[in-house]
Amino acid sequence: MHLVARDVRTPRLLTLLAAALVAPTLAAAGPAHTAAPTAAAAAPAPTYRAKIRITKHGIPHITARDWGSLGYGSGYATASSSICNLADTVLTARGQRSRYLGPNGRYRDGVSMDASNLQIDAFVTDLRNRRVVEHLLASPAGPSDRARTMVKGYTAGINRWLRDHRITDPACRRQSWIKPNATEIDLWYGVYLANQIASSGVFVKEIVEADPPTPQDPGLPDLGIDLPLPTTKAEVPAYAAKVDREALLRSLGRDSDFGSNATAIGSQGSSTGRGLLLGNPHFPWVGRYKFTQQHLTIPGRYDVAGASLIGSPAVNIGWNKDVAWSHTVSTAYRFTPYEYLTVGPGPMYLTANGLLRKSEQRWVTIATKQPDGSIKNVREDLWRTPQGYVIDSPSQFMGWSPTSFWAIRDANAEHLRTIDTFLGMGEATSARDLLRRQDAGGGMPWVNTTAADRRGEVLYADHSVVPNVPDALVNRCLTPVGLLLKTVAGLPGLNGLLADGACAWGTDPDAQRPGILGPSHLPAVVRRDWVMNANDSYWTPNDKVRLEGYASIIGCEKCERTMRTRMVSQYVIDRLRAGKETPASLRGHEYENRVRAAEVMRAGGRLDEACAKTGETRACAVLKAWDGHSDATSVGYHLFEEFVKRAPTRGNLWQVTFDAKDPFNTPRDMKTDAGVVKALQAAIDAVRKAGVRFDATWGSLQVAGDRGAPPYPLGGGDGDLAGNANALASEHPAANTGRYKPISYGSSHIQAVSYLADGRVDARTILTYSQYENPRSPWSSDQTRLYSKERWVRFPWTAKQVRAALVRTITLRGR
Repeated sequence: MHLVARDVRTPRLLTLLAAALVAPTLAAAGPAHTAAPTAAAAAPAPTYRAKIRITKHGIPHITARDWGSLGYGSGYATASSSICNLADTVLTARGQRSRYLGPNGRYRDGVSMDASNLQIDAFVTDLRNRRVVEHLLASPAGPSDRARTMVKGYTAGINRWLRDHRITDPACRRQSWIKPNATEIDLWYGVYLANQIASSGVFVKEIVEADPPTPQDPGLPDLGIDLPLPTTKAEVPAYAAKVDREALLRSLGRDSDFGSNATAIGSQGSSTGRGLLLGNPHFPWVGRYKFTQQHLTIPGRYDVAGASLIGSPAVNIGWNKDVAWSHTVSTAYRFTPYEYLTVGPGPMYLTANGLLRKSEQRWVTIATKQPDGSIKNVREDLWRTPQGYVIDSPSQFMGWSPTSFWAIRDANAEHLRTIDTFLGMGEATSARDLLRRQDAGGGMPWVNTTAADRRGEVLYADHSVVPNVPDALVNRCLTPVGLLLKTVAGLPGLNGLLADGACAWGTDPDAQRPGILGPSHLPAVVRRDWVMNANDSYWTPNDKVRLEGYASIIGCEKCERTMRTRMVSQYVIDRLRAGKETPASLRGHEYENRVRAAEVMRAGGRLDEACAKTGETRACAVLKAWDGHSDATSVGYHLFEEFVKRAPTRGNLWQVTFDAKDPFNTPRDMKTDAGVVKALQAAIDAVRKAGVRFDATWGSLQVAGDRGAPPYPLGGGDGDLAGNANALASEHPAANTGRYKPISYGSSHIQAVSYLADGRVDARTILTYSQYENPRSPWSSDQTRLYSKERWVRFPWTAKQVRAALVRTITLRGR
């Protein structure tokens, strides 16, 4: 809830009583946050020197002789291409969106955070008030001096660009709040929030709006099930059978287009006898989490190229002379909810020794801009236990009820090791060394890693940050509702009564810090044939290997694969039957646009048979003649995509159901019964209602939808359901919204990196939404046009290649 500050009246006696009941928290609260912190004046600002060579498509190649200067050049170059995004990131990290943009505006980061400006500000302001980042910076879970120096330089580079340039991007050119006053603390809070997009970031609204139950809001589940929540574990199966699993997963942020593909070919399958990598992260084309390409060099010490999320000075996905890597979103949970038994409807809860404890109520003050331009202070409250924030989420069975409430412990809220992890990976000399450095960093927040090296070895690993809750702990600590969450969504809900004892997270001796699983308890494999991942669990890194025996919080084993996983794998399986993968054939898979679900559903003429039963002769003739691809020139794909969105659930769709012994070929043999026919009819009706011709080309319907982009026709399409590896989606498009499917999500920084037999590195990339956000730049849609034409950028890697592609050089020196 929130209150206008001037209306708050708290009697002194109640204040003293409340203070006596509040237990100490894990981190001491700092002073109230009212403005961006200022840099310490104890030491003079360092002097930075960097050279930025801009090559075609606006790609910056930054050279410096120290980490601070390298960050300085990176910050300057990122501000050049993405100043509105950077400024918005800083504003969000300061908790000041409401002050300048109004409290009621929506903040959508394009991945998980979707809340009002006021809710985001309340969450961030409490982090600031508790000085969470400042405490982490001084802890063993904090960054190295190298990473801190680089972030400091990155911030100085942003400020330097703002001092030197007038903003021309229409999205933010008249915003008076954008000033050259960013601090390294601002950037660290931005990194900290990015770490939590798969954990606390999913629950911002539920954290800020958490309040004890009232008769009007009792905190009961609202998933449409006319049953009381289970109070014993024996009641769970009957309740679980009635739960809409997909709805629950969506509410937990588990069912979105946020994902990726990555394939690595080793020496046994490669024509070069060395490693080949194809990486395709599926990320937003609009919003906070966009990539920017860059090449970072400290002569003789560091030389890495690839892409970084805006706000990160380190290359997140990329390559060096010895190893290339990409990431895919992991299935592991980064948090566990704890259920606390309450006494009455208030915030008092039981502890293991039978005593009562009061959850901590924390008030924050938010400056909010009013319609008349005035500023009004609003107070919000958040609640915490020693494990973390209390949430009130009835849609996830975790409402604050008269008998219990839930708080979440977030493993990614307990570190600032991400930049160190990526910097270390950039120094790797092989796939094995890359994994060692990743483990030493201990900060891979929410992704798998797939890598290939010049020696011909390939790696798949999910060595991300995962709570140390092995299955034995889970089994003894599940509450009845916690078992329901585990049964339906794979998320273990643990007993808060024992949260500080028998149900506390464990510690592995090989982990970078307490509370997370160590490398020996995380899945990984190094091989010389091939590996892949497309956001399914770690279980099947290729068609022969099975990784089993790991904690269920990391993901499922012997479970069905998506059609996208099956397509990404099938590309390699089919190619290796005919011969070895070449650099050209591997990168060619990106634009093949085969549709695996259609290949499976068409077997035996089943799709055509079911369509004929609708009586829709014109639509079915188009569907039958369709080439089975999602190319821009394909005719009829839109009918199929609409069908798979409406197709019956698994048990009602396939004659041969999933078989764990054959995960890449089951389920199969589509049914042609009334349920399937009904779904096909609904798909045809949807296309007709949209006013779209049945014989329209796909590229006339699916077009670029990011800000400033012309409506370029695009191939690719739905990922998990239809089975497109080149996955594209329309979520919050910023342009061309009058089109059937304007794209704002999916294939982003695509890289095909090949280690050639003669020792050279062949790097091809495409940044689908282009390097510059400003639509006035010639580099705002040039790569989008190339992506539309299914072409690649030859990324300049050697000094000779950089000179040949050079557009201009910027020499920087400053503080």
